[in-house]
Amino acid sequence: MAERKPEYPESGDLVVATLENVTDYGAYAKLDEYSKRGLLHVSEINSSRIRNIRDFVHENQKMVLKVLRVNAEKGHVDLSLRRVTKRERIEKIKSWKKERKADALLRGVAEKVGMPAEQVYEKAGLLLDEKYGLYEGFEKLVTDGPEVLIKLGVSEDLANVFAQVADERIRLKMVKVRGTLEVRCMKPNGVKCVQEAFANAKKSENARDVKIDFHVIAAPTYSLEVSAENWKRAEELLGKVSQEVVNAVSASGGQGSFRREK
Repeated sequence: MAERKPEYPESGDLVVATLENVTDYGAYAKLDEYSKRGLLHVSEINSSRIRNIRDFVHENQKMVLKVLRVNAEKGHVDLSLRRVTKRERIEKIKSWKKERKADALLRGVAEKVGMPAEQVYEKAGLLLDEKYGLYEGFEKLVTDGPEVLIKLGVSEDLANVFAQVADERIRLKMVKVRGTLEVRCMKPNGVKCVQEAFANAKKSENARDVKIDFHVIAAPTYSLEVSAENWKRAEELLGKVSQEVVNAVSASGGQGSFRREK
């Protein structure tokens, strides 16, 4: 949201800008995050000599620029393209996209509670922003639920709406790890013992940020697949869940083993 930013960027800042008017001596750009305009002088477009500026830039082109100088009194912002590295450009676009997504999520909450977005930000968004970063805070709501905000002092009703909007609009990228279980129990209730071992292991790790699936390959061989938000978490759960299944089947008079798939 615009109110989270100062009126002008500072020297050295990276900004996302849209070129509005290209002239022989440079291009005037709208700073998308500040509602201000700046000048990208022709000498700051490329390190080599430029014969035709339109070979390098054109109207309505969106780009990452570096702020060279700011004169707030005159409303001047001098910009550079040639001083922006490839890595800086990639990282800035990533953060800019996250900011836009966060603003859209905040507006979604505002619509549901019938409150201006600015007020929603002041009541809860600011706390998320300061603790995690606004978009990262919404992602944490997906995995940990409304308790994330309740612990920060936000009312339960508002925290629930934040969590609802996060669940509806964010799809976390998850990693998958797999392994193969061989479990058998020759007792009369052996099939039930195996089924219960799977069900109990899955229930014990019933967290919002993980998904655990068992599939029959050909009894007594089963596939175990764990999806989580990162490799470390996924590997930990794969080992834990597989061990729980093997232990449960063994305790019922059966036997089992697990093999991690590469």
